[in-house]
Amino acid sequence: MSSNTPSAAAEQPAQPALSEGVRHALELSLRGCSELLPQADWIKKLQRSEATGQPLRVKFGMDPTAPDLHLGHTVVFNKLRQLQDLGHTVIPLIGDFTTMIGDPSGRNSTRPPLTREQIEANARTYFDQLRLVLDLDRAEVRYNSEWGDELGSRGMILLAGKYTVARMLERDDFTKRFASQTPISVHEFLYPLVQGYDSVALKSDIELGGTDQKFNLLMGRHLQAEYGQEPQCILTMPLLVGLDGVDKMSKSKNNYIGITEPANTMFAKVLSISDELMWNWFELLSFRPLSEIAQLKAEVTAGRNPKDAKVMLAKEITARFHNAAAAEAAEADFNNRARGGIPDDIPELSLSGAPLPIGQLLKAAGLVASTSEGLRMVDGGGVRIDGTVISDRGLKVQAATMVLQVGKRRFARVTLS
Repeated sequence: MSSNTPSAAAEQPAQPALSEGVRHALELSLRGCSELLPQADWIKKLQRSEATGQPLRVKFGMDPTAPDLHLGHTVVFNKLRQLQDLGHTVIPLIGDFTTMIGDPSGRNSTRPPLTREQIEANARTYFDQLRLVLDLDRAEVRYNSEWGDELGSRGMILLAGKYTVARMLERDDFTKRFASQTPISVHEFLYPLVQGYDSVALKSDIELGGTDQKFNLLMGRHLQAEYGQEPQCILTMPLLVGLDGVDKMSKSKNNYIGITEPANTMFAKVLSISDELMWNWFELLSFRPLSEIAQLKAEVTAGRNPKDAKVMLAKEITARFHNAAAAEAAEADFNNRARGGIPDDIPELSLSGAPLPIGQLLKAAGLVASTSEGLRMVDGGGVRIDGTVISDRGLKVQAATMVLQVGKRRFARVTLS
């Protein structure tokens, strides 16, 4: 048993003979996942569901700590959609109660709790974005304040009695903070307990989450057993590597694709990833059959241009969050830019102060964050005016209407007076 988990099955018994439906559901469950624990229990649940026609309850908790979602978040959402399409009941759980505690998972300090107003605003945005992946009309949306607020002091004390401090300190981030004498507040121990109690309240059959949530997910199994319920299974999904091919996708690393970004931007960003990373994204983000992806990979290995595969991935992802027509238009726009063309839909603005130094002009047009960044782009050959590369960092631009371009994707039509 891992020292960082409340409980886990050390051995998996021999897999029983499976029906075609259960085998398909198991293969879909395992696709791209890091762990499915205990797999034998999940098979039994699937078999029972098939025999009785009773859908399984699939839980996924979200603390609405930030309003915007990116493709990294959708790795788990995609798995939820796959299970939903099998006929099971998906339960997106908004952690409005746990958010007020603050989860330190993967951190060496507590995540600051949010106000009720911030939580509600973020939750509304989450729903708008979740609809791009899940059929919320067929989902059971819940808030854990439903039972969290009702626990009260007595209930919280009784809940805390279901687990020991020694076992709590086995959690990796707590272990490191304790060893380094970094303060751990008592209320932080309540977070995994309350998240685990959510599984008791929902009577979930399986809970999904990222690999960084394994301890909390297994807490749900432990508490369900403590309360006399059949323990849930857990399914963890890997953290998606971002555009840089190094770190996990994150807004703070600026290596992300937001799921509400314009279609042209989304398409171009997907095409910017490495050929190697593309196959991992296919597994985690694509809904294509694995056999089809394997055949595509074999064709690339045999000499087919990997860009062909990457275009397929970019169009699939863009169509999912926009539509097929937008994906086709984004491909056409990308090809037009690659030939040196100018997109049809670019920002237009009027500026004064001519003649303006090129660095100042690029900053005023919103194409770079600073004058110095603009000059660096000039030095690197990444700046064009009306299609002509600008190499003189001392250039002062005269009054005129022009198209400014920085890099491959940043354009603006500027009237300078």
